[in-house]
Amino acid sequence: MCGIVGMVATSPVNLSLYDALRVLQHRGQDAAGIITIDGGNFRQRKANGLVADVFEQKHMARLKGNIGIGHVRYPTAGSSSAAEAQPFYVNSPYGIALAHNGNLTNARELKKKCDSVHRHVNTSSDSEMLLNILAWKLSDIKSAVPSPEEIFTAIKGVNAEIRGAYAVVALIIGVGLIAFRDPNGIRPLVLGKRVDDNGKDEYMVASESVALDVDNFKLVRDIAPGEAVFISNDGKLYSDICASETKLCSCIFEYVYFARPDSILDGVSVYASRVRMGTKLANKIMREYAHLDIDVVIPIPETSSDIAVQIARILGKPYRQGFVKNRYIGRTFIMPGQKQRKKSVRNKLNPIPAEFKDKRVLLVDDSIVRGTTSEQIVDMARDAGAKAIYFASAAPEIRYPNVYGIDMPTRQELIAYGRNNDEICKQIHADALIFQSLEDLCDAVREENPALKEFETSVFNGTYITGDVDEEYFKYLEEQRSDDAKADKAWQDSANLELYNV
Repeated sequence: MCGIVGMVATSPVNLSLYDALRVLQHRGQDAAGIITIDGGNFRQRKANGLVADVFEQKHMARLKGNIGIGHVRYPTAGSSSAAEAQPFYVNSPYGIALAHNGNLTNARELKKKCDSVHRHVNTSSDSEMLLNILAWKLSDIKSAVPSPEEIFTAIKGVNAEIRGAYAVVALIIGVGLIAFRDPNGIRPLVLGKRVDDNGKDEYMVASESVALDVDNFKLVRDIAPGEAVFISNDGKLYSDICASETKLCSCIFEYVYFARPDSILDGVSVYASRVRMGTKLANKIMREYAHLDIDVVIPIPETSSDIAVQIARILGKPYRQGFVKNRYIGRTFIMPGQKQRKKSVRNKLNPIPAEFKDKRVLLVDDSIVRGTTSEQIVDMARDAGAKAIYFASAAPEIRYPNVYGIDMPTRQELIAYGRNNDEICKQIHADALIFQSLEDLCDAVREENPALKEFETSVFNGTYITGDVDEEYFKYLEEQRSDDAKADKAWQDSANLELYNV
């Protein structure tokens, strides 16, 4: 669930890209990178780590140029090696750098395709495959400087080859910046604009609108499904639909968990959608769980706080902050490895005993994925003296893996896979468990933008809108994504690093 940003301006973009990546840090904590163009050359800095740790003053001074792209990485497949930090670069044709948010479901086919056209892929990242497919299509252009029409033709060729979810930003030396979104609009991508002191237009594209806000760009619109935009070096904007069939199927989990509450995605305020999730869930509790004698409503920080406030208001119950969060611990959902996640929960949250002692507590969270975090939090609440613990999830049961860029694990690692409500409730040690219905969740987002007729909801209902996900693909995914597989890859990365250092 990476974050991407691209910018074309009339002055240096390095600090603006850095600031944008800082506010997109919630989308990936594994690695960060920036590439700019200066005098016909790429200037690059990328490494594992948080944005503030990757970029020192000396790196920022070298990232010269008025055009650039940036990326924060959260690995869904492949390894966490620094070699897979983005953006990626190829020198032919022209010189291209690319950053990608999403996941390609036909990555194995694309690897063979790259081999057949003699394009070498050096990592296991599907983003590098995507870059090479783009380079292959651009190599058909004979012009020294390709026209917007030629660039859009190349992107149409890319869309014909790749499948899955993707939002992409790329630089072409001597040409400009391109950005495009998958034909289903699964992964978000927004366009922003500002005017410099001389009245010239400057543009930014990013994963979320909050990245625009930090440097005074105004949200123009979302990039449409299947749309590509091209911004030339001199700041001229062109756009075209580059896919034969398009429909908007936003990833519903952006609103549940990933996006910042102050972002606007596909015409919907993330904050407002979460408040409505709270309304829907509170109404369900009143309808179906009126027998629960709730004393207090407590959120599990931080995504669920807005949801919990609304539940408490509608139920007429006190709202309390019962957990203190260590803000210097990353988001446990996107941490690699089960042992690290378990340890991080205890380090991340600490209960306030007075808010739990002798009370019947309704804990509210955005979702339950593996159940590891939920189980530990329920145990913490009980140890703090809670009389009864009821658990409410703003999202339905997650029963299926995500194949479109979210690291929701293999089926066997999902707590709801093969279990009913009572079994899940017992597994997390709660006294009652309430899940939001899928219909209510979709309605909570759709109410602000009725044009959102359909959402990407595969983790809840197993319906994969690209139509290419089968049992064979699940087995392949399990080989790539299980905690054991990731541990093996981490070991291999470490061994390769030691060998390299020798």
